[in-house]
Amino acid sequence: MNNFICKIANVDEVALKYDYEIEHADDKYNWTIWKAKTVERARNNMIIVYHGVLDGKIICEATAAIDSSVVDGSSDLVNKDTVYLYAFRTIDEYQGMGYFSKLFHYMIDDLKSKGYKYATVGVEPTEKKNYAIYQKYGFTKFIKEDTEDYPNGEKVVVDFYEKEL
Repeated sequence: MNNFICKIANVDEVALKYDYEIEHADDKYNWTIWKAKTVERARNNMIIVYHGVLDGKIICEATAAIDSSVVDGSSDLVNKDTVYLYAFRTIDEYQGMGYFSKLFHYMIDDLKSKGYKYATVGVEPTEKKNYAIYQKYGFTKFIKEDTEDYPNGEKVVVDFYEKEL
């Protein structure tokens, strides 16, 4: 991990990482829309994007929504004390090596330093692996079940959880 750094991404780095996701996605339509929204939100300081970089390559990421308009059904998910975390991703070949864990702790420390007291996450009930990861990181307080609309019109059920920072 000597050549691994955690950082807050700039807008160009956000766009670069989404280009990678689009290139490797089966569903390029949704990813293209998500890229445009994410770049605009980063530009307008509505989100904070965190990157884990190994030898100059972005290998993991996580995003913190600090503006309630970013999150569908944002009631109780984002406010002056609460941030919504999403887009937890690690390139497959680097999963299970501790890189994302280091990035996650960097992000939490940064958000605490900015005055946030709580963090929320959403997980689809079918995403058992993600649910287990969120539980491991302390997201154990169930808030609500709601739906999220994907750009292609698909609606997905999402369970939301909270943790104290």
